[in-house]
Amino acid sequence: MHEVMTSQFWLGLGAIVWVNIILSGDNAVVIALAARSLPQKQQKQAVFWGAAAAVVLRVVLTVVAVELLRLPYLKIIGGALLFWIALKLLMPEDDDGDDVVSSSHLMGAIKTILIADLVMSLDNVIAVAAVAKGSFMLLVLGLLISIPLVVYGATMLMVLMDRYPVIITVGAALIGFVAGEMMVTDPVVVGWFEQTAHWMVDLEVLNVAGHKLEVSVAGLMGAILVVVAGKWLARRKRAKGEDRAAGA
Repeated sequence: MHEVMTSQFWLGLGAIVWVNIILSGDNAVVIALAARSLPQKQQKQAVFWGAAAAVVLRVVLTVVAVELLRLPYLKIIGGALLFWIALKLLMPEDDDGDDVVSSSHLMGAIKTILIADLVMSLDNVIAVAAVAKGSFMLLVLGLLISIPLVVYGATMLMVLMDRYPVIITVGAALIGFVAGEMMVTDPVVVGWFEQTAHWMVDLEVLNVAGHKLEVSVAGLMGAILVVVAGKWLARRKRAKGEDRAAGA
């Protein structure tokens, strides 16, 4: 219970909810597409039970991921994967949701939702496991809050992201922050950082608008790297697309 009284717990909870909302946009659209052929009453049932199953599945997978991240090298691999996920978020998207199979039966729709969520949840699982830092309470609360928000707010979420792209940029920066913080705490390298560059693994106190704020320098570097590299890669991809269109 003491854990709940700390500011780190509430910051972590907010980060888990934010990461899930940013990374689950596609999952929410898949859920809507999978249930679209059902009668209206069954659509709500499919979304509810599909989301409930997704919560249980995510908790189990993320608990496993939290334990795996204790092993050597896996935080480095996980951090590199998170960097890739964050960069992908900032790239122009192609619409690939048309191949989602809808079902006219309730159980079929629930199965489709569950399979789609399992296939698409690798990024969420790794990111949430990294943010939770071994706290089971933080993990479960974060997932219980964020998954229903995503499922029932799918339409509004997609509209907001289209209207305010800065939401995606902030989300990508947060994932970059988590990745940077995670990589320098891997058992293989943490000793070296503590001896030669302790400021990378220790929390530094910054004075922000008169308030003291503890931040990770490695995390800040990861966030900046993601935003700068992501914007540059996105510009390159758009430029190539325009060149191809002009050549056609």
